[in-house]
Formats: sequence, structure tokens, C-alpha cells
Amino acid sequence: MKDWFGLVARLVTGGVWIVAGALKLPYPADSVRAVRAYDLLPETVVPAVGHLLPVVEVVIGLCLVLGVLVRSASAVSALLFVAFIIGISSAWARGLSIDCGCFGGGGEIPDAAAKYPGEIARDVGLLALSVWLVVRPRSRLALDTVLFRSSPDHDTDHDHDLDTDHDIEGSLDGAEEDLAQDR
Repeated sequence: MKDWFGLVARLVTGGVWIVAGALKLPYPADSVRAVRAYDLLPETVVPAVGHLLPVVEVVIGLCLVLGVLVRSASAVSALLFVAFIIGISSAWARGLSIDCGCFGGGGEIPDAAAKYPGEIARDVGLLALSVWLVVRPRSRLALDTVLFRSSPDHDTDHDHDLDTDHDIEGSLDGAEEDLAQDR
């Protein structure tokens, strides 16, 4: 069941990242304007962040949807959601009325504060899914399982209940057999 939840978490979070980034890619000036509107970063880094953020979002989204480097992509995803929650909360606390720029757009808009609670709630939910994937990156239909397949003898997945007594006995029996063959 956990593997299926992980798949859903990957697809939802990854899908949101792909859509958010893809909507911003064709309009880099809007993305820069959205970053600038938060008035949190030094002006010298605003253009770089505005241009790079959509690319990073698409890459993270593709990694999650395909199930490649899930733990790393989820960690970056979680960090970005924390940053976005802080940014929106900061804008709200400072009385700024700006479009979050999450799915394109950005800049000042009237009555934006009414949207802040929903935007924060959405990002908290996506943060929770990202954290789940950091803790439990293995899921169904992930390329990681093909690319980084572990041998049955060296299975590191602690999600499976192991009968340790049987495993120890089995390995001892195998060692005794190897010793007998050497004699």
C-alpha cells in the first residue's frame, strides 16, 4: 500500500512542478517580476532566480513523475515548498498584495491576500508529500527500481518484514556447505 501512495505522491507533486515550471518557461520576464515582487532577495540574484526557477521546477517534476532520483528530487522539492511558504507568509505579514507567481504571472494584484491561505495550504500539502517521498522514496512504477536495482542478497529495503532467524540460519547453512565443499 505504501508503494502505491508513493506513486500517487510522486505523480501529484511532480505534475504540479511540471505544470508550474512549463507555464513560466515561455515568459521569463514574468518569472523575474514574480520573484522581485516578494522583495526578499537582493536585486543582484533576482534575475538568476527568476530565470532558473522554472527550469528547476520542470526537472524536479520530471524526476518525480519518472521516478528517477526520487529522494534527491523530493528533498529539493521540500526545500522549495518551505521557501514558497515562507515567501507567501512574509508577503501576507507585510501587507503585500501580490500574485504568488506559482503558475506564471506575478507582481501586484488587488485582493491577493484573500488567496494566501489557500496557496499556503496547497504548498503545505505538497510539502508533506515531498517529505513522505524523502523518507520513503521507493514506489511503484519508478525508474529508480530499474536503474538502481539491488541484488536479492543485498536488499536494503527495510519496508519488508524479514524473518531474521531464518535468514541467519540460511546463511549459516550455506557457510557450512561451503566449508564441506572445501574439504
